[in-house]
Amino acid sequence: MSTHQFQAEVNQLLQLIIHSLYSHREIFLRELVSNASDAIDKLRYLSASDEAYKSVAFDPLIRISFDAASGTLTLEDNGIGMNEADLVENLGTIARSGTRRFLSAMAEDKRRDSSLIGQFGVGFYASYMVADTVSVLTRKAGEEAAWLWTSDGKGSYAVEPAARDGHGTTVTLSMNDDGREYLSSWRLEELVRKYSNHVAFAIRLSWEEDEYDDKGKKTGRKKAKDEQVNSAQALWRRNKSELKDEDYVEFYKNVSDSEEAPLLWMHTRAEGTIEYTSLFFVPSKAPFDLYRADYKPGVKLYVRRVFITDDEKELLPPYLRFVRGVIDSEDLPLNVSREILQQNRVMNNIRSASVKKVLSELKDLADRDREKYGAFAEQFNRPLKEGLYSDFGNRETLMELVRFKSTGADGWTSLAEYKSRMKDGQKAIYYVTGDAEERLRKSPLLEMYRKQGVEVLLCFDEIDELVIPMAGKYGDLELKAVNRSGADKEFEGQKDERKEKDLAPALARIKAALGDQVKDVKLSSRLSESPSCIVVDEHDPSMQLQQFMKSIGQSEGIDVKPILEVNGDHPMVSALASEADESRVADVAFVLLDQALIVEGAPLKDPADFVARMNRLIAR
Repeated sequence: MSTHQFQAEVNQLLQLIIHSLYSHREIFLRELVSNASDAIDKLRYLSASDEAYKSVAFDPLIRISFDAASGTLTLEDNGIGMNEADLVENLGTIARSGTRRFLSAMAEDKRRDSSLIGQFGVGFYASYMVADTVSVLTRKAGEEAAWLWTSDGKGSYAVEPAARDGHGTTVTLSMNDDGREYLSSWRLEELVRKYSNHVAFAIRLSWEEDEYDDKGKKTGRKKAKDEQVNSAQALWRRNKSELKDEDYVEFYKNVSDSEEAPLLWMHTRAEGTIEYTSLFFVPSKAPFDLYRADYKPGVKLYVRRVFITDDEKELLPPYLRFVRGVIDSEDLPLNVSREILQQNRVMNNIRSASVKKVLSELKDLADRDREKYGAFAEQFNRPLKEGLYSDFGNRETLMELVRFKSTGADGWTSLAEYKSRMKDGQKAIYYVTGDAEERLRKSPLLEMYRKQGVEVLLCFDEIDELVIPMAGKYGDLELKAVNRSGADKEFEGQKDERKEKDLAPALARIKAALGDQVKDVKLSSRLSESPSCIVVDEHDPSMQLQQFMKSIGQSEGIDVKPILEVNGDHPMVSALASEADESRVADVAFVLLDQALIVEGAPLKDPADFVARMNRLIAR
């Protein structure tokens, strides 16, 4: 027998699970059943695709048994099994479990949602919420040696040679006081039906119960009971007419490790040249890793009900990474590799049709239930915008699906709704970009549009600067950014040449004072209250885009100077024409620029200098 220490992260994980997730104890069974199902899936795949495993017997079964007297619960499967190296790798170290990412997410998620356990594949450790000690007896398919892993979860585990008839794994829990409530047939059956009813393999529950005579008295003998307690059907293979909403919700909770019902689901069976079945769900809340590069894909791929992978990010495009569910193909080869998946014509057709189906269902939801679609937009609007950038073939549909906040309506609004509210003669859809909705609502850039009664879309996602200019148009309407020079020409009206002539010296003095801090200084037609604002030339990157590119380390060549626009009717500006003190002109010029930068959420190069200039002006 050899004794090993858990890695430090696993020790930390065990303490967190044991002491912080006690209110979710029952999910231990869901996780053990899920592990058993995965082990059988792996063997089924190998027995169909790998010559080395084709002689291995495949008669899938998951069995749960318990002994209330001894306080033990056992879960047995005849799946792929493990050898000594697998035990150490899977149960004693970080390995594939994703424990470190799990711990990071748990630290961020103050609710400590139990659904995180399943998402990271560390569910085996949930056993320690209900057990004092856990043993794992296992034998890998195709090998003769069996191994026994045991641990009390307090820092170390032991691995020793053992004996087992046939391949597979047996997990035995010695239940603690909290876990004894699960040593009953009705409680275990309840949990299996709740969490694992649609596992595609039979789950049998075996136990002994007291025998009674005809008069209802105990005979002192026990009788064995053995019952299948799940439906053992792949739900996506059943006809939609047979299924109720509760069936879909239950299945979703099982495949997504979520306790909440989905917002929407779509069940499709395609027949003809290419045959496949898909069942997709849209969650009601965004997955915690939605914006992480190492996000876990939500769609599982099956070939003729044989599980192939749940770790392929190309089954749906990245902007639909929030979708959960399954694709089951009749036409793909069982030994399909990741490289083949990316180039396979059948998979490409399935992917294309699946994307159109998801977008079509979202469009239908938007048309029939504005409030529910608003809840969707609150969670997933940004990923859809990513699709505008990456999915040219579906851009028109995505333009109908993306939503915006606006100066002309409460809540979320669509481009179609904006168009329906446009003023007569208006030639473009106007939008402003920035880093926060409330900051944009107060932006000086909107003063003229507000005065003219022109609606402006508020775009505060950091990707808006990339995707909206790329979209270019909505139908025949150009999308115009109000924070670009020239966007106000439609509303300029007749120029006041006398005012321009009177203020020309002030503009020249401001420009001379600022030097290379700005690209130009202009008299603004868009300001009515504020003294100044900043814009950029039509083809220059905005201040927000410059900040975004710098944040991702792509700053070379994008440090573009802004254009300062000033309000000729504001006393801070008009007084400069007759100001004799050049130092005061410089102070006012820099304050006009810095104030405009602050309002736009851009950083000041020298905050101390700004404060000093403000203090001097106030003192005067």
